[in-house]
Amino acid sequence: MMGKLKIGIVGCGSIARERHIPEYLAGGEVEIVAVCDLVEERAQEVETKFNISVQTYTDYQEMLKQEPSIEAVSVCTPNYMHAPVSIAALEAGKHVLCEKPMATSSQEAQDMIEAAEKSGTKLMVAHNQRLVPSHVKARELLEEGALGKIYSFRTVFGHGGPEGWSIDGADSWFFRKEEAFIGAMGDLGVHKSDLIQFLFDEPVAEVGAFVETVAKENTTVDDNAVCVLKMESGIVGTLTASWSYKPFEDNATVIYGEKGMLRLEDDPQYSLIAVYTSGETTSYDLGGIQTNAAGGQENSGIVDAFVDTVINEKPVPITGADGKRALDVILAALESSREKTITSVRKAGVTQ
Repeated sequence: MMGKLKIGIVGCGSIARERHIPEYLAGGEVEIVAVCDLVEERAQEVETKFNISVQTYTDYQEMLKQEPSIEAVSVCTPNYMHAPVSIAALEAGKHVLCEKPMATSSQEAQDMIEAAEKSGTKLMVAHNQRLVPSHVKARELLEEGALGKIYSFRTVFGHGGPEGWSIDGADSWFFRKEEAFIGAMGDLGVHKSDLIQFLFDEPVAEVGAFVETVAKENTTVDDNAVCVLKMESGIVGTLTASWSYKPFEDNATVIYGEKGMLRLEDDPQYSLIAVYTSGETTSYDLGGIQTNAAGGQENSGIVDAFVDTVINEKPVPITGADGKRALDVILAALESSREKTITSVRKAGVTQ
C-alpha cells in the first residue's frame, strides 16, 4: 500500500470523537479525508476539534461517490444505520470497521457479511472487549486448562446510562427504538455475549431472559436485563446488562471451574485474579478496561487492529460472523423475554 491509509468516518458523535478519530490520528498510518454526519455542524466540528483538514458531508452515499480515494470506513452511526452504511461502503470497495451491535437483525448482519465476501473487502466489528489484556490472558489460561472443566460463569456490564456518554445526553438516539432498536442489551449486553463466546471459544446455544425497562423514563427500549446462557458444551451462566448502575459501573466476569475461578475486571487493583483450589492465588496487573468515565478512554485497540489488518493484509481479528454470533444471542434474549420461554439462538431468527 502506497502512502497512508485513507479513512472516511460516518457518524461524528461520541464514539467517533472519543475512540475512532483519536485512535486513527494517534496511529500515524492513516489520513482521515472525509467525515459525514446528518447534523452538518458536527461534521464540521471535527476539523477544529482535531485540527485536521477534511471534507464534510451530511449524506454518506454522496461521501462515497465524491471521495473515491477513501479506502476504509468507520461506521459510528446509530444502530439502525449500521447495516445500510456498511453495505454501501463494502459495495463501493471500502473496508469497513462497524460499531456494535453490527445490525438490528440477523438478516441484516448476514447481508453485511455477504457484501464483504462479494466485494473482497474486509468487515470488522468493534467488539473491543476481546482485546482487553485481562480477557486475552483469561482465554490463554482457559485454553491451557488452568481451571480444568468449566462449570459456570457470570458476566455483567452496567453503568448509569448513555445520557452521560452520548453527545445528545438525555435526548440521545440510544433511547429511541426506531434508531437504537435495542437498549442496554444492544449497548452493553452485546459486548458480553461476544466476550463469553470468545473466552470459551464456543457459541451460546440457548437463552432464557428477562429484558425490562424499569430505570429510564421517556424511552422505548430496554434498560435492564438478566439472562441465563447455556453454551454449546453445556456450560451455564448469567449475563446482565444495565443502564441503572450508579454511581459506579460494573464490567466484571467471573468463571468457575473444577480447579478454581478467574475474576476478570472484578477487583479495583488487579484486572485478573486466578484463585485455585490448591490454595494458590495469582494476581495479574494488566491495566484497566476502557470505561465511559472521565479518564477511562485509553486506546481500545480496535482501530489499531483494523488498520493493521488492512495495511498488512492480515485476517480480520473480529469478523462479521463474530459480530453476528454476538447479535444473535441478544436477539434470542429479546425473544425469550417476549415469549416467556427458553430460546434457541439458532432458531431465534429476525426479531421484530
